[in-house]
Amino acid sequence: MVVLAVPKILREKLTDQGVDEFITIINKVEDNVKKDSIVIAEEKFERRLSEENSKLDNRITEETAKLDRRITEEVAKLDNRITEEVAKLDRRITEEVAKLDRRITEEVAKLDRRITEEVAKIQTQIAQFKTEIIKWMFLFWIGQLVTVAGLIKWLR
Repeated sequence: MVVLAVPKILREKLTDQGVDEFITIINKVEDNVKKDSIVIAEEKFERRLSEENSKLDNRITEETAKLDRRITEEVAKLDNRITEEVAKLDRRITEEVAKLDRRITEEVAKLDRRITEEVAKIQTQIAQFKTEIIKWMFLFWIGQLVTVAGLIKWLR
């Protein structure tokens, strides 16, 4: 609290009790002024805080929107790149499958020719064996006929 020095003239006119009351009034006015100043300062602070808060909210909203747009753009780019890569892989798989299909067809054709050749060889061998067997059968029959004819001649 501030100590007030009351001038002598005022002290003589008001008396000591009047001066004390006057000082009490001044102190109350000072307290009220302090309270009012604090209230005004609080109101200004709250208003300023509210304004700054609003500015900060707006900035956060703008930055969030920017980030949102950027994320959307990046996701779209990644989606396009993934689509392109999948298309490339799909084409490559198709090409590889076609190559494998051609190779399988070629190998099957080779095997088919080889099997045909082997079957032809076997058929030729079977035909040769048949000829050989028939030849030996005729020789056996001729031998039998000669033996039977010899026996008949001898027995006669």
